[in-house]
Amino acid sequence: MALRQWPWIETSLPFVGMISAVSALAISMIISKMAMSEGTSFYTLSVYSNGLATLTLFPTAFLFHRSKVPPLSFPVLWRIFLLAMFGCFAEIGSYAGINYSSPTLGTALLNLVPAFTFILAIIFRMEEVDWRRISSIAKLGGTAISIAGAFVVTFYKGPALLNRPLSSGLHSQLYLSSEPNWVLGGVLLSSSAFFTASWCILQASILQMYPAEMFIVAFYCLFVTIQASLVSLIVQRDATSWKIETVVGLTAILYSAMINIAFRLYVTAWCICKRGPLFVSLFKPSTIIIVIFIGVVFMNDVFYLGSLVGALILTVGFYGVIWGKTKEGDTIRSTVLSDDRIPLLQEKILV
Repeated sequence: MALRQWPWIETSLPFVGMISAVSALAISMIISKMAMSEGTSFYTLSVYSNGLATLTLFPTAFLFHRSKVPPLSFPVLWRIFLLAMFGCFAEIGSYAGINYSSPTLGTALLNLVPAFTFILAIIFRMEEVDWRRISSIAKLGGTAISIAGAFVVTFYKGPALLNRPLSSGLHSQLYLSSEPNWVLGGVLLSSSAFFTASWCILQASILQMYPAEMFIVAFYCLFVTIQASLVSLIVQRDATSWKIETVVGLTAILYSAMINIAFRLYVTAWCICKRGPLFVSLFKPSTIIIVIFIGVVFMNDVFYLGSLVGALILTVGFYGVIWGKTKEGDTIRSTVLSDDRIPLLQEKILV
C-alpha cells in the first residue's frame, strides 16, 4: 500500500537493486583478491562460499516459496547439475584469473559475456542473423569489438596511469601480480566469461521448464559445492589449504556466500522480473568503475593504460550488442511475431 502512494519508490527500486548487485560483485572481487594474496586458495573460496550459500538459500526458499514450487523432475535436476558445472568452471576460472591479474581486469572482461552468449545463441539456433537488418549487424559488430577489446586489455598493459607498480613497499607487492601472470589471468578470465555465457544459454531453457528461481539457485549452489569439492580434492593435495587462517580469508568467504552469491543472485532475478534482462545488462560496465575507484583509492592498486583502452573498447562492443537486441525487440513487437519465432534469449539472457 505504501508503495502505491509513492510510485517513484517502486520505480527506483530496480535501479537501487542493480547498483547494490554490481557493488556486491565488485567488492567481492577485491576482497577475494586480498584473501588469495594472503594465502587463501581460490578452490577453498569456491567450496566454502557456495556451501554456506546453500545452507542459507534452501531454508529461505522453503520458507517463502514452498507453496509456489512446481514438482521437481529428473530432466530439470540434471540440467541444473550441468548448469552448476558451467558455473563451477566459471567461478574457479574467475577466482584464478583475478589471483593472477587484478579485479580491474576481471570486471573489464565481464563485458565478454554478452558477446559469447550471442555467438552460442547463433550456434544453437536461438538467435537468427539477417544481414539486411541493422540490429543483426550491430550485434555482430558489437561481438567482434568486444573480443578485440578483450585482446587489448589482456595482452597490452601499457604505462601506469594511476599509482606505480611495486613503488610503495609491501602494501603494493601484496596485491599486485607479476608481469608474466597478467596474460594468464586474462586467458582464465576470458574462459570464465565463456562458461558464464554457456551458463546463460542453459539457464534460459531451465527457467522455461521450472519457473522457480530461488530453488534453482539453491540447487545450483549445492551442486557447485559438490563439484568444486571434487575438483579441489584432486588438485589440492595439501590438507592445510583447507584451513582459513586469516581474517581476510574468512571475510571473503562470508561476504561471497551471503552477499555476492545469495543476495546478488536473488536481487538480480528480482530485477529481471521487474524490468527485464536488458535493464540488468546495462549495469555491467559500472562494475569496472566501482572496482577501479576502490582499488586505486583505498588499495593503491595500479591502473594501466591498457586497462583503460581495453575497457572502453569492451564497453562500446557491449552496448553495440545491447542496442542490437533492443532494436530487434522493437521490431518483434511492431510486427507482432508469433511466440515460437521469438528468440529464447529475448527474455532470459544477458544477466
